[in-house]
Amino acid sequence: MMPLLAMTAPSGIERLTDVPMTPGRPLFHSRLLLGGLIPAGTSALTLESLDPRSGFVECSPMTGMAHWRHERRIVAHGTGCRVTDLLTFEPRFLPRLTAGLIRIFFHHRHRRLRRVFGDRA
Repeated sequence: MMPLLAMTAPSGIERLTDVPMTPGRPLFHSRLLLGGLIPAGTSALTLESLDPRSGFVECSPMTGMAHWRHERRIVAHGTGCRVTDLLTFEPRFLPRLTAGLIRIFFHHRHRRLRRVFGDRA
């Protein structure tokens, strides 16, 4: 997510599958850091479901959101895969600005995924 945003995780956690999951219960608490440095809030990272091959559904309580739901789907596509993120959220303040920033963030995230894993579309 860098250079736009970083999320902290407890020591030793590299991926979501490193933490035992109980659907609907927080895996851990994370600090959200703009640019990796500036505190911007917290998240109680909470998954409803997780399948490393097909995606996840995350419903994490967050400082700046009255509601946050992030559904990621990974589907085989040709010789690669297609990643789709479906977001529903309700910002606590500045909804238009927040929606624009989230749009920019996910555009950046998908561009980074294509750069790392290749664009085979």
